[in-house]
Amino acid sequence: MIDIATLITAFTTLFVIVDPIGLAPLFVAMTAGMTATQRRKVAARALLTSAGLMLLFLLLGDAVLRFIGISVPAFRIAGGVLLFLTALDMLFERRQARRRDNAEEAVEAEPDQDPSIFPLALPLIVGPGAITTLILLTAEASPAGYAAIYGVALAVLATVWIAFALAGPLARVMGPVGLNVITRVLGMLLAALAVQFIIDGLHGSGFGLPFPGAN
Repeated sequence: MIDIATLITAFTTLFVIVDPIGLAPLFVAMTAGMTATQRRKVAARALLTSAGLMLLFLLLGDAVLRFIGISVPAFRIAGGVLLFLTALDMLFERRQARRRDNAEEAVEAEPDQDPSIFPLALPLIVGPGAITTLILLTAEASPAGYAAIYGVALAVLATVWIAFALAGPLARVMGPVGLNVITRVLGMLLAALAVQFIIDGLHGSGFGLPFPGAN
């Protein structure tokens, strides 16, 4: 069974990647003009779709790696680099701008479109970073480990539900400055976690380990 420290790390990583606090104001913008009931339905569809997508990538991600012939250490390094780039986007505010652009493009293309699937579920909640993280966290995991990580993913989605429910008041209280501060703090945490993934990948591939016969 996965230890509690690993579960905490998994929750922290997914929470930073998904960024429920950063999604809240975007949810408000994409559901502007809707009633409270309509907003709840959009949030429910988005989260149910996200839960299904996370389960799909969690179960099939490792099998795809084996089929292609990519080793787990190599994927850890590549995944760590991707997460680090995501962290840089958060630190320099590019991530929020890109998310806003995706949301605006969807609304402009079809003003009456239900945003629950696109862009909320994919790619705002389950984006490349979340997919990569799920594959990394379940690499070589036991069935119990898969279940535990999926439980963590559902816990993160529960925080998204809370953020969506409090989106209106939260956006008014935090304001643009507060949102920028939170995003940058989360970016720093993600950068550190990304470096740890890279270090683990290097060790797993033999780098940084003593050569045979060395004193």
